[in-house]
This record gives sequence, structure tokens and C-alpha cells, in this order.
Amino acid sequence: MEIISIDARTWRIEDGGVRFFLLAGEERALLVDSGMTVRNARDIAEGLVCVPVELLTTHADPDHIGSVGQFQRFYMHPAEAPNFYKTQGRTGEFVPVWDGQRMDLGGRELEIVHLPGHTPGSVTVLDLTGRALYGGDPVQDGAIFMFGPQREMHAYVEGLRRLETMADRFDRVYPSHASCPVEAAIVPELRRAAERILAGELTGEKAEMYGRPIRRIDTGVATFLCDI
Repeated sequence: MEIISIDARTWRIEDGGVRFFLLAGEERALLVDSGMTVRNARDIAEGLVCVPVELLTTHADPDHIGSVGQFQRFYMHPAEAPNFYKTQGRTGEFVPVWDGQRMDLGGRELEIVHLPGHTPGSVTVLDLTGRALYGGDPVQDGAIFMFGPQREMHAYVEGLRRLETMADRFDRVYPSHASCPVEAAIVPELRRAAERILAGELTGEKAEMYGRPIRRIDTGVATFLCDI
């Protein structure tokens, strides 16, 4: 594990192949996800800030909820509840967050952006004060998992299309995987790549993931792992 300071009020915590973030304001701090192998993300965060720490789960895949058990309550989009409680078999009480909802940390205002497709309830966090987008899997230049029953490429495209309308509100993206940060210009590139996959223009090659046959499609901007 490695803790890297982005600025005086923001940290990225590297946990193997995934990372999570701590965004601090004057009154409280928000953990954006809680790691994969670590079980003490709250302790790590509280060692960095002197304000109360809360947790937001961008989505409930296992590499993002490692320390969720440390929190009595946490923020999550309701559409992600089936993944959290049924697919992952986890317990705990979540506080619903919705697309467009604002969160004021004290001198630092955030907005929740719903980006379905990778999972139904995937969200990312727009730091309105710092002009940056934090967390989640949909916007990155690495491998984007789009195979299995909960993944849906049409929804993914529509989420990115809407995110493009916010292009004047952020300059950088801090994804949960792969390069960090990436430029905001990656958003339309990913949308166009996903549209080409849906149109059958990019088909990639057959591969296997977790014993499941998939199609690996390297689009030049990111690699999409899709159903056959």
C-alpha cells in the first residue's frame, strides 16, 4: 500500500491494482471507496485528517469495498444495492446518493455523477472546487470490465454522453485503475470507442477471464473486456 498526496487536502491510496481517494474539507472528509486488500481504510484516513471521515462506495465490486465493514453507514447509489447485498453478500446500512446530489465538506463542494454501465449503480465524484473527477471504473485507460449480467454497454455510452456535457466543469480524472490522472478529453474518446463496439466495428479477440470466455477489445484508449 502507498499513500500519495495529490494536494494539501487530497490523497490517493494505492492498494495493488486499485486505488481509492480521500477528499478533505474544513468540516469533514470523504473516502471515495475503501480498497481491495486493506481492511483499515478508515484508520488510514483518520491518520491523515483531523475531521470526521465518511465513506462513499462508487460501486460494489469486491476491489472497492475492502474496508466497508469499518463504517456503520456509507453512501451508495441505490441501483448498486443488488450487487452489494446479493452478488457480494455484504451487510451494512447505506445512505442513498443520487445523480446531481451535492455534498459540502466545508469549503469544498462535491457532486455525485451517476455513470451506469460497468455496474448499474456506478458513480463518480465531481470535485466542483478542484475541477476534478474522482473514483470509479468507467473513465480510465486500462481494462474496463463489461462482461457478465450486470454490465451494459448501451447504458455506459449514455452515461459518458451525459458526462461530456459537463466538460467545462473538470480538467482531470483520477480513476480507480490504470493511469492517474488522465485528461478529461478521455471521456469522448471512450464514448466513441464504446459506440464502435456496439456497431460491430471493433471485435477484438477471444480471451478468458475467471474461467469465462470473453472478448478482449483494445480500442487504443482503453481495453474493453466484453461478453462473447
